[in-house]
Amino acid sequence: MKGIRLRILKDRAFKFAIYLLSLLSLTPLFLIMFYTFRKGLKAINLQFLTHLPKPVGVEGGGISNAIVGTFLLVTIASAISIPVGVWAGIYLSENKRSWISEFLRITVDILQAIPSIVIGIIAYLWVVKPMGRFSALSGGIALAIMMLPIVVRNTEEVLRLIPPYLKEASLALGVPYHRTIIKVIIPAGIPGIVSGILLGISRIAGETAPLLFTAFGNQFMNWNIMKPVNALPLLIFNYAMSPYDEWKRLAWGASVVLILLVLAGNIISRMVAKKWKVQF
Repeated sequence: MKGIRLRILKDRAFKFAIYLLSLLSLTPLFLIMFYTFRKGLKAINLQFLTHLPKPVGVEGGGISNAIVGTFLLVTIASAISIPVGVWAGIYLSENKRSWISEFLRITVDILQAIPSIVIGIIAYLWVVKPMGRFSALSGGIALAIMMLPIVVRNTEEVLRLIPPYLKEASLALGVPYHRTIIKVIIPAGIPGIVSGILLGISRIAGETAPLLFTAFGNQFMNWNIMKPVNALPLLIFNYAMSPYDEWKRLAWGASVVLILLVLAGNIISRMVAKKWKVQF
């Protein structure tokens, strides 16, 4: 009896330690979010979301140009990285031991470890200088480079979890290899792939450093991807350093909007993975 009670006591103490450490690790996040929301919610209203920034010294204005710019940048990055990343992940999952696969895995790991500001400089040298201008396109390319390794690795890991008998059954029925991949393997792994894509979008939505060298920023509304655009991270960075209280107020409000967008992306990705989970 004493041994059983001792084990129960140790089990409860271990669980308590896990809960306590988890709470301590989450406390800084909750404090940051509480302070940000307390400062930023005061600035958010319909005008804040639908109007352009006002000139210096004029109260009011909004961040609609930054919201549109963020949408453009994320769309460009997704259009580039999702097709390339998904097909690269499929190749890695189907060719596990070839030297090309090993080279690609090492390349993806190195790319994922490169600091974002370095990627911004690379995009500046590769895109901005040859074009002779800052643009949403160059910013989207920089973000696509950052998003690509997330999509590749997530797709590879998800497809590796699919039982091999699904592919074997399809091939045994005479279905060509390429149709087996498109009609059987990808649909079976689509929940995890979509979840990884949403996580990648959430990752790049808050990046600032690459956009300083590429998108540059724009105080006006712009839908042309060949011209500079503003974005929520850029607006927060520039306005938070300004000496004007009105701009700082807009920066706090934009911070809340950005946090909500990133949080929504993470929640949706979890819901997609849970709702569309395929049972094998």
